[in-house]
Order: sequence, then structure tokens, then C-alpha cells
Amino acid sequence: MSDIDTPRRPGPWDPRPEDGRAPVTPAVDPARGAEAPLDKGQHPVWALISTLLLGGLIYYWSGSVVIVAAVLFGLLVHEYGHVLAMNRLGMGPARIYIVPFLGGLAKGQRLPVSEWHGVLVSLAGPAFGLLAAIPFYGLYLWSGQVVWLQGVFAIAFINLINLAPAPPLDGSKALGPVLARIHPMLEKVALLAVGALAVLWGVSNGSWLFAGFLALALFSHLRRGAWRPEGRRLSWGEAAKSTGLFVLTTVACVGVGVAALAPGVETLTESLTHGARVFEFGR
Repeated sequence: MSDIDTPRRPGPWDPRPEDGRAPVTPAVDPARGAEAPLDKGQHPVWALISTLLLGGLIYYWSGSVVIVAAVLFGLLVHEYGHVLAMNRLGMGPARIYIVPFLGGLAKGQRLPVSEWHGVLVSLAGPAFGLLAAIPFYGLYLWSGQVVWLQGVFAIAFINLINLAPAPPLDGSKALGPVLARIHPMLEKVALLAVGALAVLWGVSNGSWLFAGFLALALFSHLRRGAWRPEGRRLSWGEAAKSTGLFVLTTVACVGVGVAALAPGVETLTESLTHGARVFEFGR
């Protein structure tokens, strides 16, 4: 996930004049009437504790050291994808935070200058995060042990889940501006409906932390006034490109997941069916 909704003080990765982008005024802390302090990032000790807590929860659920390693490594690569995009688009220096029991978060120092930049930041995480599957698939090819494919599937799964258009997951930040381009109410109705469905899925499958996290996010979205930071809205051309990139990223995640399941089944259809069972209600 990425946090691009909170104004931040510009950092050293701000756009240079020769880049052709207009400078952005430093963020102001409304409570103090002064510039917001530069985000120094998560303290290493707290980051380590948060990682251990998250890893412990994953092991409690899965009982697999490979899945723990895959999820933690995949999470780091996913968030680093957001960081690279934020830094490249003048929102840095971005920081990675590990959230105990829930996952990770990438924070920029300021808002994107346009919704198009926000879409690129949101999709950079899942797209770049798939690279984390390469070493696990390489270990499978080298050793022939299918246990490494569990790691490949876990990485594909967490990136695919992040593409769900439910607040505050990356999919909501990628598709939200597209839906709002059609009509602002369409964005609100669609994201809240998908979010409610995701909460129901989590409850029916015993994923209480996931369901509770999304439920709190839905509640906070209902209480918000403006749903999106200030910045240039998507053009129709950018909306089309955003949709195309979202579809391509989703297909890539599904493809990596199918590649992880394929060695254990006889046909592609059986592999897809097996993977779809993960998303069934009341498993």
C-alpha cells in the first residue's frame, strides 16, 4: 500500500526546474500553522519488532517458513516499488513502514502533483512486487522441490489482493480516479460496495484482522470530506491508460499465481480453478 493522502514537506527529490514541472509549496501543519516536519521514517528497532510480529502471525496461519519468508520479502519489494515511483515523481524521499500484524506502508513527503502520478505510484507496488517471486521460482527450478512454489503463490496473492478496489488498498487508488472521472458518486458507491464485499469475504474466511482493517478504512472514508488530495484530475486519455495498466498488472499477478500452481495440476483450467478457490466465501 501507499500513503499519498497526507501532505508532506518537500524533500531532496523535489522536481528540478529543468524537469519542466511546477514547484509545489511545502506542506503546512494546520494545527501549528507551520511547515510539516520532514518524515524521518520508522525507527529500526520498531521496524524489527513489527516485522517479527507480522512474521509470527503469518507462521501461525500458514505453518510454513517458506511462506513467511516469501510474504516478508514480497512485502518489502512491493513497498519499495512505491518508494521508487514516489522518488521518481518528486514525492520523496519516501519511507517504508512495517505495520504490526497488517503489512507495510510507503509514505511520501508530499502529495502527487496529479491523479495520474497517484495512479502510477499505486500500481508500482504490485507490479514491482512480483519481482520478489523470481528467487523462489529459481529455487524451485534448481531444487525441484514444489515447496518453493508456495512462496511464489504467496507473493502473487498479496499483490493481487492489493489490487482489490477497496479502500485503502492500491486498487482503490488506481481505479478510484478513473471512476471519479466518469462521476464522483460512481467512485464512492463502487469503492464502498467492493470494500464491504471484501470485509464480508474476510469475516466468512476467518481473516478477522484483514476484515477489521478494511472495515476501519471504510468507516474513515465515509467520514472524509474530499476523497482525494488536491492535484490535476485525470484526463480521459490518462483514465484509459490507468485502466489499461490496472488490467495488465492484474493479469501479471494472476499469471504468476497460475505459474506457481501449474506444476501440481494437469491442465490450465484446473490450475485456474484451484487458484479461484482461494477467493471463495466460507472456505
